[in-house]
Amino acid sequence: MDKMVSDHISPAIDLARRVCLTIEGFDEGVPSLAELGAAVNLSPSYMQRVFKKVLGISPREFAEATRLERFKLAVRAGGNVAEALYEAGFGSSRGLYETAKPRLGMTPASYGKGGKGADITYALERTDLGYLLLAATRHGVCKIVLADDKSQPVAELEEEFPRAQIHRDDQALAELVSVLRRQLQGAGAPAAQLPLDVRATAFQAKVWNFLRTIPAGETRSYGEIAAALDTPTGARAVARACASNPAAVTVPCHRVIGGGGDLRGYRWGLERKRELLARERAANS
Repeated sequence: MDKMVSDHISPAIDLARRVCLTIEGFDEGVPSLAELGAAVNLSPSYMQRVFKKVLGISPREFAEATRLERFKLAVRAGGNVAEALYEAGFGSSRGLYETAKPRLGMTPASYGKGGKGADITYALERTDLGYLLLAATRHGVCKIVLADDKSQPVAELEEEFPRAQIHRDDQALAELVSVLRRQLQGAGAPAAQLPLDVRATAFQAKVWNFLRTIPAGETRSYGEIAAALDTPTGARAVARACASNPAAVTVPCHRVIGGGGDLRGYRWGLERKRELLARERAANS
């Protein structure tokens, strides 16, 4: 790196950059903390602490995300899964599937094919907060949408999974929809009790999992969440993760507010956000 440029980069950011480059240059598997510490001439614990503070995820989470991105790029470029697997540095198909499952929300073979092979069932009904769509695979809920127009949520689902087998079966999902319906009224089981099967980066997963721990009727600011995840300067990153949330209410991003207590953007509408919070507070008062 040019010295004039590096003079303006903090030591912590430069350290994180060097660790990232080391991870990206690793041919197979995930480098150990000891290997990464040795590569940057620092103790493994200190290196990991600084890295996590800068990026909000651990070196291992970054390494897994890096391998997964390599795999996705290889598949998108037309390679078969077996070739993409080894090009991405996975030692075995088991390693790929264990890493991919919580992030892809479907089998790795299906990812590069628009969800081909995935079987998705959805239910659709009208509520006092608009049309509600809940879609699920056999592993859990993969999408929840609130909309003013009946056709919009179905179109979103089909656009996200254009080659999946998608069909409507309100009866099959009646139990899940019943739980969600109670949550829309501000009561019922905690959001975390609904199983999820969604695609997420390591950081998105951390944010969404944290949101599911916020009690109904309570709120947290973007900055508070960033600090709780040990990323004190990551409020904007938290906001982006909230904006990409695929499962309304079950991942309760409506409980996230601005630092001054103001309601910020909500992909399903600020009025719905305001109403959901009001109902939860009333039910828990």
